[in-house]
Amino acid sequence: MALRTRLNEMIDVQHPIISAPMAFAAGGLLAATVTSAGGLGLIGGGYGDAEWLEREFAKAGNARVGCGFITWSLAKRPHLLDLVLARAPAAVMLSFGSPMPFARPIKDSGAKLICQVQCMGHVREAVAAGADIVVAQGAEAGGHGLSRATLTLVPEVADYLAKAAPTTLLVAAGGIADGRGLAAALMLGAEGALIGSRFWASSEALVNPAFQKRASAADGDSTIRTTVVDVTRKIVWPKSFTARVLRNRFVEDWHGRETELAKPEVVDREMQRYVSAMQSGDPDNTGVWVGEATGLIKDVRAAGDLLKEIVRDAERLLRDKAPSLLRSA
Repeated sequence: MALRTRLNEMIDVQHPIISAPMAFAAGGLLAATVTSAGGLGLIGGGYGDAEWLEREFAKAGNARVGCGFITWSLAKRPHLLDLVLARAPAAVMLSFGSPMPFARPIKDSGAKLICQVQCMGHVREAVAAGADIVVAQGAEAGGHGLSRATLTLVPEVADYLAKAAPTTLLVAAGGIADGRGLAAALMLGAEGALIGSRFWASSEALVNPAFQKRASAADGDSTIRTTVVDVTRKIVWPKSFTARVLRNRFVEDWHGRETELAKPEVVDREMQRYVSAMQSGDPDNTGVWVGEATGLIKDVRAAGDLLKEIVRDAERLLRDKAPSLLRSA
C-alpha cells in the first residue's frame, strides 16, 4: 500500500513530498531529482537573480518543477515572476510577505499557488489570496521563520482550513527529515510535507560539502535563531523574522551584539569575513543554514534515495506501528 493524499492528486505526484525552495541551495538539479523520485521539486528563487534563475531552470531540463520566492524581495523585482511563469512551473511558492500582489498572475498561469505561513494571520491572508496549498512552517525549520512550533501550528491550521477553506490543502514544514516526521505530519492533519534541511544535505544541493559535513555531525541543540546573518549581509528583513543557522564561531561572536555589528566600519569587515568563508567552505566563519533537523542528519546522499526512504519509513510506521499501539480494553 502506498501513501495517497489529496496533495498527490492536486500536484500530480506519486509521493506527498515537496522539496523546499531554499535560497542559494535548491537549484535545478535538486528540484529535478526530487520530481524524478516522485515528489515535487522547487527551485529557490530567493531574493531574486534573473541570471541564476535562468541557469537553474536550464539545469532542471524538462522536469516538472516549481519555484519559490521571498515575497517581500520579489516585490522589488516583480519582473522575475514573469520570467518564471514563462517556464510553465507546476507551482510557485510565496513566503515571508503578502501574496496578494502576485496571486492572480500565478493562478491565471495555471500554476498552483503555494503560500508558506508561520502564524494564523498569515493563514487567513493566504486563504484570502486564493492559495491552493498552505505550508505551515514551524520555527524548527532552517532559515527564516517566526516562533510557532510545527506540532501546534499544523493542527491549528488544519482546523481553520477545514472550516474556512476546505479545498485548500495543508502541508507541514519545520523539523521534518525522515519517515517519522512525515507520518506525524499526516496525523496532525497535513496532506504532505515540505522538506528542506534533509535535502540541503543531499548530493544535488548547491551546498559546500564542508557545511554539510559540519551539519551531519551536529545535533538539534547546535542551532540558533538569530539576526546576525542578516545584519552581516546587510539584508533588512521584516523585524518579526529571524533565521535558524548552526551555532559557530561567527554567530557566537556577534549574537546579542547586533547593534555593534551594524556599525559601518564593523559590518563591512565582518561581511568580508562572512563572504570569504562562504566561498572557501569555512563553516566556522559564515552562516550554515540548517534547521533543528540537523540532529537527524547523519550523512549526505542522493536526494532521490532520501525521498524514497522517507516515504518507505512513513508507510511502514502507519501500516505496522500505528495499529500495534491499539489494544483491546
